[in-house]
Amino acid sequence: MTEIKVPELGESITEGTISQWLKEVGDYVEQGEFIAELETDKVNAEIPVDTAGVIKEFKREPGDTVEIGEVIAIIDESGSAGGASATSESTKEEATAKEEAPQEEKQAEQTQQPEKEEAVSNNRPLASPAARKLAREKGISLDAITPTDPTGKIRRQDIEAHQAKPKQTEAPKAQPSAPVSEGEAGKPVERQKMSRRRQTIAKRLVDVQHETAMLTTFNEVDMSAVMNLRSRRKDAFSEKHGVKLGFMSFFTKAVVGALKEFPLLNAEIQGDELLIKKFYDIGIAVSTDSGLVVPVLRDADRLSFAGIEKGIGELGKKARDNKLQLADMQGGTFTITNGGVFGSLWSTPILNAPQVGILGMHKIQMRPVAIDNERFENRPMMYLALSYDHRIVDGKEAVSFLVKIKQLIEDPEQLLLEG
Repeated sequence: MTEIKVPELGESITEGTISQWLKEVGDYVEQGEFIAELETDKVNAEIPVDTAGVIKEFKREPGDTVEIGEVIAIIDESGSAGGASATSESTKEEATAKEEAPQEEKQAEQTQQPEKEEAVSNNRPLASPAARKLAREKGISLDAITPTDPTGKIRRQDIEAHQAKPKQTEAPKAQPSAPVSEGEAGKPVERQKMSRRRQTIAKRLVDVQHETAMLTTFNEVDMSAVMNLRSRRKDAFSEKHGVKLGFMSFFTKAVVGALKEFPLLNAEIQGDELLIKKFYDIGIAVSTDSGLVVPVLRDADRLSFAGIEKGIGELGKKARDNKLQLADMQGGTFTITNGGVFGSLWSTPILNAPQVGILGMHKIQMRPVAIDNERFENRPMMYLALSYDHRIVDGKEAVSFLVKIKQLIEDPEQLLLEG
């Protein structure tokens, strides 16, 4: 028998949650094949098996929190694919009964006297050894189980089905015993457990607001020049590079140019020192079904417009497919978030600690703009927001940084020289 353990995933990851088993008990798996998906506060990782064989037992259930190095499954390396596929559920449980018989006897000796009396009772429920073991582990009485087997034998899946029922009925008991108002009585609600990633996001956002002196400054930018340039060049750009020319490459270039001029926004606080970074790894916020993640575009100052667009596209796809690795999200120096894709017109982004600056992009909206004292024109305008840590960035620097981005976007030819 081989134990399958939770592997090391990174220095800062000590535990995770089993989101789902990719195989079932009795399945044959090859060496290196993935057996489970583990959700951590940073990434989702698939756990491989070290040896080929038949899955004999899962030690934990989906939703359980497990630590690095913990045993989560048992593999029988002497099993075969043919044997596993030809074996019925009944045969699997009989084989399990034979293997667990010595352990059953040892555990029976350690049980309390009431359990011994129940074992020798004529009214002892008929159950498979696997079901009895699971019932003991979960503290469930076999008398409370309704078997689905026509013979009346209680099986493992009956225990699991019964276990799910108390969770649904007991959930409301976790509510405080505060009086319920007349209007709330009988109203339908749904209770969902927060994912590990959502819990981490919530904690980090609160920590940032408690531990930094965060302020936000705003400006607006005329997107006419960039939109005209994209309109003229997008087809040739796409044909040559195989990727669309989007707005993110312009803003990434503008951010890099502004960071070079105002380096404190590319820094972080370490104790009583400032760590001013001379590289530009830009975090790009990506919204996924499981929460917001911020993969990092490495060395953005060395990338062309096409390189930036390709890099952002690849990171976004990995994020949505839950394929991001821990290395993809570590070490960013500044972050860009684009709420405009969801229709946001105005917002105050929260810092991505330990970074001290984050740029928020918003929806492009046609608005009347004064050209001079007598003329107005409708222009495609976007509000920009810069949140910054006032502990090391003064208001003058923050405002000047945002003005620099505005200048570069409104005159995109500068990006070739300064971005």
